[in-house]
Amino acid sequence: MAGHAQAADNPAQPARAEQTSGQATSPVAATPIPTLAQPTTIKVGIMAGEDEDVWRVVQANAKPHNLTIKLVTFSDYTVPNQALAEHDINANAFQHQPYLDAQIKARGYHIVRVGDTHFEPMGIYSTRHASLQGLPEGATVAVPNDPSNEGRALLVLEHEGLIKVSKGAGLFPTALDITDNPKNLSVRELDAGLTGRAVKDVDAAVINTNWAIKGGVDVQHQRIAVEGLDHNPYVDFIAVNADDAGKPWVKTLVASFHQPDVAAEITKDYHGAAVPAFKAGGDKGQP
Repeated sequence: MAGHAQAADNPAQPARAEQTSGQATSPVAATPIPTLAQPTTIKVGIMAGEDEDVWRVVQANAKPHNLTIKLVTFSDYTVPNQALAEHDINANAFQHQPYLDAQIKARGYHIVRVGDTHFEPMGIYSTRHASLQGLPEGATVAVPNDPSNEGRALLVLEHEGLIKVSKGAGLFPTALDITDNPKNLSVRELDAGLTGRAVKDVDAAVINTNWAIKGGVDVQHQRIAVEGLDHNPYVDFIAVNADDAGKPWVKTLVASFHQPDVAAEITKDYHGAAVPAFKAGGDKGQP
């Protein structure tokens, strides 16, 4: 979600969309939830919106296992890691690894990934054109303007053959790193929260799933290209302070998320546009 960029191995666009939808409805095996020896209460920071309903299911899963989860909602992506670092909350769940890496580099946080949650593929959306091939010469394409999201969006455009960016930019290219632009696309940088609402004003917009939904975009019918999950670094996850990573409540928290009812709630709340990551490749950071 945060910073909430690009798969290394995607099939063609229609197949990608079908693959994402198929993963979102495949069965999920329940993960055994460890019961804590003593009743424990933790605070988990999440973004306001679709995730609130998902986390209410997690709360219900954790309660019988001596873990009470209190939710703290945020509307600004820069705040949950600061709150975690200052121990105002015990965990957060809102970001992918490139975003956390950028935050650690900028602010020196000692925050680690402990369990994957879901993958919100970034998509290219348009109300004017039915396909990428329909984008005209000089088309205006909106992208988010924060470092991790802009880089992700430009890599999506590159993967679709619309531009090329400097290899030296890694996961964080900007418009200045575009080295080839055969259609002379005009890249318009906007706050990520505005990209969904701006789609009607541009030829196309590269939008995070959550902002597309909040902006009233039809994520199934106005999407003309979408990321795939394979080898994608932009899977969202639960994070904790490094000093807490080995505590028993962390495993109970992660296992409470990795349940079929949580997967079903993700599919419902994101209208099939988000994939439960814990059934599509497993965790990359459990303690």
